[in-house]
Amino acid sequence: MPKPTPRPALPPHDVAALRELTVRIGRDEGDVALGPKAHAVLAKLVERPEEVAVRTITELAASLGVNASTLTRLATRLGYAGFVDFQRVFRDGLAQGHRHFYSGQAGRLVGSRMGAAPAGARAATSGDVDTVLQLARESIRNVEGFLAQLSAADLRDAASLLARAPRVRIHGLRQFGALASFLCYGLGLLRGDVALLDAQGLGAAEGLAQLQRGDVVVVTSVAPYTRAVAQAAAAAADAGLTVIAITDTRASPLVPPARHAFFVPHDSSFFSNSMGAYVVFCEGLLNLVATRLGQQALAALQRRERFISELGVE
Repeated sequence: MPKPTPRPALPPHDVAALRELTVRIGRDEGDVALGPKAHAVLAKLVERPEEVAVRTITELAASLGVNASTLTRLATRLGYAGFVDFQRVFRDGLAQGHRHFYSGQAGRLVGSRMGAAPAGARAATSGDVDTVLQLARESIRNVEGFLAQLSAADLRDAASLLARAPRVRIHGLRQFGALASFLCYGLGLLRGDVALLDAQGLGAAEGLAQLQRGDVVVVTSVAPYTRAVAQAAAAAADAGLTVIAITDTRASPLVPPARHAFFVPHDSSFFSNSMGAYVVFCEGLLNLVATRLGQQALAALQRRERFISELGVE
């Protein structure tokens, strides 16, 4: 008679404990046994917690190349009531990260400054300059990071889509609402029918309902991801709209619905997500769009200048 598979009395309650269990299972030290395939799937899941938290079981299974039933069996073998119970661990971890993200970033900044606090006014001034220099160098590394993984084909196709699509809508919330506004303003200088998806404050659903196949929706968000942006991206793709994502990693929930996705690191000592490399990327993308539009972009800029002159805008 086959020996029953052991199950832990209490399954792990957070992602860190799940990661520790994964290592123990690989060493045959865990209180639960998994086959090689199931263990490999678990190892992939614990290294992409944001993705596990926000994607459906069907989407996750497809991304891992397994059946949804495999994930359900894995969850129950680990001691959870089912996949939903297993996924709740990741969702709780994501919510906890959201609550403490900004204070955690600020705490690291303050701690680093206190640990290297200079003596005297002159030294303090030098320390202040060093803080700015550190952020600048970190932004340079982030720029180098996105350049190292930039796809020329994706960049070319995305610029062409932004130049030729009948309508373009751009969506980002919270801090990345500022990036969305910047991209919207720059693209609006070059062509018509460009706007924020929720420009009138009526919600993303209203904005999406006004679009048709062939239109483009640009979405942007990074960890900790804004769920509403990910949901809007998925809804746009389901409606046959073309989605372009500007995000941080391939585990981002913005990636699956996107035809083209661009990955820009934001590692920094800044107390929030560092925006420097994102602005540089958007400036480069806008220049490519201007090149695609050629004389049309020049005419749009000249027309805007005439209105500025006529209205006496300073």
